Amino acid sequence: MASPDSDAVPTELSNTPDNLICPASEVFDTPVVLAELRAALAECTSEKDVRLATVRLLRQTRADGMARIARAFLEAPFQGHTTTRAYSWLTDQIVRTVLFVATEHLHRLPNPTEGERLSLIAVGGSGRGEMAPFSDVDLLFLTPYKITPWAESVIESMLYMLWDLKLKVGHASRTVKDCVRLAREDYTIRTSLVEYRHLAGDEALAKELGERLWEDLFKSTASDFIEAKLEERAERHRKQGGQRYVVEPNVKEGKGGLRDLQSLFWIAKYVNGVKNAAELVDLKVFSAEEYDTFKKAEEFLWAVRCHIHLIAGRATDQLTFDVQVDVAAAMQYTDHGGRRGVEHFMQDYFRMATHVGELTRIFLTALEANHTKAEPMLVRLLKRKAKAKAPYAIKQNRLTIADTDAFFADKLNMLRIFEEALRTGTLLHPDAMRLIAANLEVIDEDMRNNKEARRLFIGLLLKHGNPERALRRMNELGVLAAFIPEFAPIVAMMQFNMYHHYTVDEHTIQVISNLAQIERKELIEELPVASGILERGVNRRVLYVALLLHDIGKGRPEDHSILGAQIARRVAPRLGLNKKECETVEWLIRYHLLMSDVAQKRDISEPRTVRGFANAVKSVERLDLLTVLTVCDIRGVGPGTWNNWKAVLLRNLYKATKAALETGLEDLNRESQEVEAKRMLRAELSHWSAKDLKTEIGRHYGPYWQGLPLSAQTVFAKLLHEIKDDEIKIDLMLDEDRDATRACFAMVDHPGLFSRMTGALALVGANIVDARTYTSKDGYATAVFWVQDNDGNPYEAARLPRLRKMIERTLKGEVVAREALKDKDKIKKRERAFRVPTNISFDNDGSEIYTIIEVDTRDRPGLLYDLTRTLADNSVYIASAVIATYGEQVVDTFYVKDIVGLKYYSESKRASLERKLREAISQGAERAGAA
Repeated sequence: MASPDSDAVPTELSNTPDNLICPASEVFDTPVVLAELRAALAECTSEKDVRLATVRLLRQTRADGMARIARAFLEAPFQGHTTTRAYSWLTDQIVRTVLFVATEHLHRLPNPTEGERLSLIAVGGSGRGEMAPFSDVDLLFLTPYKITPWAESVIESMLYMLWDLKLKVGHASRTVKDCVRLAREDYTIRTSLVEYRHLAGDEALAKELGERLWEDLFKSTASDFIEAKLEERAERHRKQGGQRYVVEPNVKEGKGGLRDLQSLFWIAKYVNGVKNAAELVDLKVFSAEEYDTFKKAEEFLWAVRCHIHLIAGRATDQLTFDVQVDVAAAMQYTDHGGRRGVEHFMQDYFRMATHVGELTRIFLTALEANHTKAEPMLVRLLKRKAKAKAPYAIKQNRLTIADTDAFFADKLNMLRIFEEALRTGTLLHPDAMRLIAANLEVIDEDMRNNKEARRLFIGLLLKHGNPERALRRMNELGVLAAFIPEFAPIVAMMQFNMYHHYTVDEHTIQVISNLAQIERKELIEELPVASGILERGVNRRVLYVALLLHDIGKGRPEDHSILGAQIARRVAPRLGLNKKECETVEWLIRYHLLMSDVAQKRDISEPRTVRGFANAVKSVERLDLLTVLTVCDIRGVGPGTWNNWKAVLLRNLYKATKAALETGLEDLNRESQEVEAKRMLRAELSHWSAKDLKTEIGRHYGPYWQGLPLSAQTVFAKLLHEIKDDEIKIDLMLDEDRDATRACFAMVDHPGLFSRMTGALALVGANIVDARTYTSKDGYATAVFWVQDNDGNPYEAARLPRLRKMIERTLKGEVVAREALKDKDKIKKRERAFRVPTNISFDNDGSEIYTIIEVDTRDRPGLLYDLTRTLADNSVYIASAVIATYGEQVVDTFYVKDIVGLKYYSESKRASLERKLREAISQGAERAGAA
């Protein structure tokens, strides 16, 4: 089958680049491959044989080349540019060789006519010459006129061979005229052609395409293209979560990702016809330093993307939790300084994403200055309103520095400019941002201790009603870390867990934003207690500074609350707070998790819980400050973290503690609670006969009256009324106040019943957030569970019948929870990378009559069932369980007594119980597939 003149090799195929991650000859040794190809094709007797021989040889060549690039990349894991070029060149050579076989061996045309010219062009990512290991191959088969039968045969043969090589090929066959027409109609096609690159075949035809695109389309439609790209960018960001600090970012499509950098280059190329990003410096769009940032960000992001592809073994761009760990390891990040390697890696990732955001702002403003991009309508409407004080000016409705010498004559202007931006209601102009970012050394120790600088900084927090705007820009430009150096370590710091949605610095700004919203009276209905506290008045300086510094100790081996308080001891006086204010800030940071922990991990109905918390807080002033801080902190963790359940817990703890501090701790006792609860139930059941009422009031022990709300006691009274010994009575209802479904059970008590109930609820996927169980004097179990679905919401009415049926079947023994849970008790692959150490503690002081067992460990669907079954098997009586979930971590707290009704004072008994609980946890984790 070999053609007589087939030894001729196209120039494109013989070109060898020298800028790959390893020698080009080790990626694709052209002379060797062609020699082997000729030898193989010489044996072929049919077109089918030619295709098979070509595919066989190129498949092995491609596999060897991919493996060689991967090895070199793992040895130099940050070399994104040379790696993507190597993958692209390997693909180019494969495609060129396939074209060579198609035109010289399968469909040789000795005397082609003018209409039978064919140009092979790479577009999109292939056109840029940048490819990740499993990127698509985007090809354009360009012909001068309508496609001829010969060209059709060549293209068909090429595609079959490329598909047989398992390449994912995007392709189109068009004339130059088609390309211009379709690009005018479709922005996706137009964008792909912005970065076209001639691969092989007729070069004059490719050149003609470039000229026609520029003259007939690009030249006259720049502003339209820019608007389309910016709309596309906004929609892409919206789909990816709209935040630069999404915990599982998409390295290609996410905010601050590769696509944002590529969009800048597309626009620059479209508008100015630049061939590479370096030309943006000559055009005064970027400074040399900014271009260097562009290249570093691009290199890092490409390296990350290549690692993701290699780890997944396919094209994917999502940095899921499990992939983050693998990429960090591949890039040789290590655990140190109290943080995991993956956290150091993600901090670098988010810093790069921030740089991309800064470059985008600079680029778009430069386009506006050249009138290529239209200013937003609102900007044009407001243009005449803002007037700036010297040395500032308004440029393109943004605040800039009019007189650089005057600005730097007073170093405090590094803070004043943010005050002026808030006063005028304008954003900072990129020119001003560039100047600030390039002169951070002006903010020195002398300035940090300057009285006026302190006043300016505290004023940014307190005076303008939207401190988050100034703080976010100060943080992005490095001013915040320069003015408070202790803040620098938490900038872009990622916390590797499923609970925190933001980096530590972004969380801090979100928390301050929450406080500002409450102060603006925007959350009165949602947060009545916190809104009321601020309405009555608190020390705002203390509150804002405490929020700014509350997580400043994170990322080190020590307890961040203790370390943060120590850091605040240095920082707060520097910010101008007096001695009493500094002490309060230090106390708030030291105990900023206390109220959340007590509310979510302890039984608030237990008098000793409130008494212990009140003793720690000591005054209503501190209680008010801590309550507002706690609310803002939880709301700042991420969307959906704050809910009615947490709101009710905190509200109840606040009210009980405030009453105790105002009226005296001695009023907190079980007897008074029991008397009041019985009085309220009598009033609620006033229509009952005296005999029935006496039976109900007399059948319960003290803890029942203290631990349940009146609504639940009323339900149990009705369930127990004339109950038979073989009956199981269930009441399911929505508890709107708590954002949960309340499940009440009444039946004859027997050992292990509480565990069977938790198993039944686990089987239907219910997440238990709180539970109480009591045994009446006449031997009936009264248990109440508050449950939510997997999205943290109450069960819809339509789902309650299935919930009731599964519970009944399990309690009757028709379904054995232990067996039925085996398939459901699994941890998702992407969540296996989290490390959660198990801690078990016993507390005999936190309750008057119970031992409190706290189990802090890795959450999974069957965990609570395993723990309660272990306790039941060891004759432990569970009075109540409080469950607090923090992403992949859970804290299950049990109030228990031993078989004779006593606390667990014996150390040996506690040690034995702890050992058995740990065994249950480890066995369950192994079964669930935890890492």
